[in-house]
Amino acid sequence: MENLDRYTYREEWSEEDGVYIARCLEFPSLSAHGTSPEAALAELRGIVAIIVADLSANGEAIPEPLGLRQYSGRLVLRLPKALHREAAIRAAEEGVSLNQYLLARLA
Repeated sequence: MENLDRYTYREEWSEEDGVYIARCLEFPSLSAHGTSPEAALAELRGIVAIIVADLSANGEAIPEPLGLRQYSGRLVLRLPKALHREAAIRAAEEGVSLNQYLLARLA
């Protein structure tokens, strides 16, 4: 069984619902709520454990934790022509490549 601690969890306050909502990025359709971030997270971890056990029992693929995935470092990005032009101009103004400019902006 997967180590559930390796999954990527997020908790946030929901003003609309009046509770904390916890989500697991590897299971985007799942969420749980609680009166505290800890309670929401505990509830969600229980749900994730049930789902992982069910997937395993049925021989289905279990999502790999995001932190364990291998990334190439290469990203293909489509953007509007005008935005591409603007980014290229700004990169030239700063005297750097478009790649360096965009990387600095993302960082």
